[in-house]
Parts: sequence; C-alpha cells; structure tokens
Amino acid sequence: MCVTVNARSHGGVGRAYHRPESELSFFVEPDGQATHDACPDCGCAGIIEAMNVMREAPTLHTERLSLRGHRLDDMGNCVSLWSDPVVTRHIGGRPFSEEEIWTRLLRYVGHWSLLGFGYWVVNETVSGRFVGEVGFADYKREIEPSLKGTPEIGWVLAPWAYGQGFATEAVRAAVAWGGTRFGSQRTVCIIRPENLASIRVAHKCGYRECARTTYKGQPILLFERAVDSPSP
Repeated sequence: MCVTVNARSHGGVGRAYHRPESELSFFVEPDGQATHDACPDCGCAGIIEAMNVMREAPTLHTERLSLRGHRLDDMGNCVSLWSDPVVTRHIGGRPFSEEEIWTRLLRYVGHWSLLGFGYWVVNETVSGRFVGEVGFADYKREIEPSLKGTPEIGWVLAPWAYGQGFATEAVRAAVAWGGTRFGSQRTVCIIRPENLASIRVAHKCGYRECARTTYKGQPILLFERAVDSPSP
C-alpha cells in the first residue's frame, strides 16, 4: 500500500512511500500532470488521479475584469463583502460572521485543490478594485432535486459594482472556462425568486429555469445551462 506523505502540483515533487521498504517518487510535469515509477499491485493509480486533479485557479481576463484565485490577503475584502446586509439579503438573509467567512475562504481554495474548479476573486483591471466573487462549486446541498456532483455556478458583487454589467461579464468568463473544464456536463445555479437582478444575469448567460423547490425552508428557483446552449 502507498501512503502519500507530500504531494504538490505546483512545479514540485510529490513523495509517497511504500510500506515497509520501497519508496515511490512522483514528479509533476510542467502541465501539472503527475507521473510516477511503475508500481504494480498497489493503489498508486488513485494517488496519481488525485494529484492530477489538484490545481491552482487559472487567471482569466475580460474587457474590464481580472479573475484570479483567492489568497490569504483577500480575507479583508471577503469580510467586507459577506458581512454587508445589502449583499447577503438574497444569500442566507443575514450578514455572515468572520468565522463563517473564513470557512468560506478555505472552501474556495479547497475546491480548486480537490476538485479542479472553484471560485475566483473578481477585480476591476484598471483600478485593481475588488468587485466580488464568481465560480463553480459542489456544496453537497440537501436539496431536491439533488445537485450533488453537478457544478453549481454562483456570483456575488460588492454594492459599488452594481448596475455596471460586471456580474454578466464575470459569469460569462466563468461559463466559457467551464465549457472547457466540464465538457458535456450541465451546470446549474440556484436563485431566490425575489433576486431579479441575478435572474437577469442567469438568463443573459444561458441559464434557464428548470425547477422550483425549497432550500433551508426558503423558496428557490433552480436554473440549468445545457451543454448545447449558445455561447453567452
């Protein structure tokens, strides 16, 4: 059996050890794909598959926006965003605590590390100003119909960025990236019925209502984007 001791996909070497005597080395190629020595009769294939899923968020650029992965120094902007009652009135219905926001930040990074997709920080390119967040997740929500295993897109903007088309621009960039990452798999999003602005963004980006349900006791609209939907 192989035990992974250290495995990195950012240009380094991962090590795994055969118990009790032999050692197996993993090398991460420049494209991020891990290769390894021949190792019959063990579970190395599973380790390699897991290593190859590990990714850092790619940087995306649009006409006005830059999308990149989250960093520790984004915590301040995340707290300002998610503790604002204007921002959260349609997402949870209340401001989030610093503890909850820290968990959210770790979840963003964990999605990229374990699943190869996740959320981006969205900045205005010219000014560098924090606009918000956009991305895909698998939250394992307790909701019917089940969304488990289906990439769920979401977006949230700081109030200063409302009404400028930033949400549509960021979501379109994420959807375009998702087309290369998810292949023939559909993507979904959930929106509160009163959140008309987000419903408009969803429609502009090719999402169509497919179900009405509840989540945590609140009415929710479920939207999906089929693979054969036109480019947003």
